[in-house]
Amino acid sequence: MIQQVTGEPEKISFTSLAGLTGHSQKIVSPRGTFIARAAPQPAIPFVDRQREFRLLRKLQASGVAPQPVAGHHQGIILTWCAGEALDEHRFSQQRPQIVALLQQLHQQPLTGYRLQLLPLLWRYWQLTPQRHHRWLRALRRLTQQGEPHPLRLAPLHMDLHAGNVIQGPEGLRLIDWEYAADGDVALELAAVCASDPQHQADWLAEYAAAMQLPLTALVQQVRRWQPWLRLLMASWYQLRAGQRDDDTLQQLARQSWEQI
Repeated sequence: MIQQVTGEPEKISFTSLAGLTGHSQKIVSPRGTFIARAAPQPAIPFVDRQREFRLLRKLQASGVAPQPVAGHHQGIILTWCAGEALDEHRFSQQRPQIVALLQQLHQQPLTGYRLQLLPLLWRYWQLTPQRHHRWLRALRRLTQQGEPHPLRLAPLHMDLHAGNVIQGPEGLRLIDWEYAADGDVALELAAVCASDPQHQADWLAEYAAAMQLPLTALVQQVRRWQPWLRLLMASWYQLRAGQRDDDTLQQLARQSWEQI
């Protein structure tokens, strides 16, 4: 698949890309620059490169995401988003532009891939041998509550933080779409606020104004989703720490469980 896209193999260079999920490479070739995203091994719940490829094809006219080039069950190839990832300061500083990017994404037609958090959370529990003592209690509590009724359904990125926003020649673009799906916009905002908690009120106020949503309703819905998001993050860190035997992930998992 890579040779079909890039051409002569002797003129291709590969660079592994950093990231907590991993499994991505930058490819520089005579035909252009691309990113190859392999299916993770061992598997990560909900990460499906074929679904990611099909979802990006549905969003390719939106201008917010890389263009899908080729794909099969083992991985996908996307166009390379030239530019520089934001740091945390610039992420907060460019809040109006990022809210505009979210607005553009959330106004796209639904993709047909609905995110259901409850079965996903239970899947993390089943796959992870090392389980924190707070995990099952929190999972049962959320199961009893049931997922909040959506405030507004839209395509979500679901991993929006500074490192996944690229400042390039054509403006801001979003990368790393492996967790994208249709869901409640308030869940997306809860994830954004988790990456910039000091400015939560500003994010919510600007988004509510841009999307013409009642601010009070958005704030309440984000609060409903926050326990779900905290458990999802802790579950992800715990599983990945065990899969990769990584000290950084172990530390992130411990910090996440302290918030449960």
